Amino acid sequence: MINRVVLTGRLTRDVDLRYTQSGDAVGTFNLAVDRRFKNQQGEREADFVQCVIWRKSAENFANFFHKGSLVGIEGRIQTRNYENQQGNRVYVTEVIVENFSFLESGNRNNSTGTYGNDSKSSTTTSGQSTTGNDPFANTGDSIDVNDNDLPF
Repeated sequence: MINRVVLTGRLTRDVDLRYTQSGDAVGTFNLAVDRRFKNQQGEREADFVQCVIWRKSAENFANFFHKGSLVGIEGRIQTRNYENQQGNRVYVTEVIVENFSFLESGNRNNSTGTYGNDSKSSTTTSGQSTTGNDPFANTGDSIDVNDNDLPF
């Protein structure tokens, strides 16, 4: 069976980071994901998806992302249920985050990265996005392209 979710959206609030009795970090947050179409009033609607992230990835996620941050997540859908204080059965559907990516540069070192949900290590891809080091940065200069430079 396939249970794979990939979402891009903005955090609706800061990550709620807590720790289990055994010391594992767990972060919960809601992700606002725009729908691809507009409603009858011409406005774009959004879905608000509950997400959970675990261990070191949860700590990293909580440190780097805050309300309004644009993030890409990858994970799986999980459902659970419990009985609330009134004795009613409550069903919860949430995305268990396994990987996440920075989708916008902030003032935090202008870096981009991808992180995995592994308690032992996380993989980071960082790059400086200064115009001096980025050959694709828009500096406002015109680009001289000769037909002989094109591969087709």
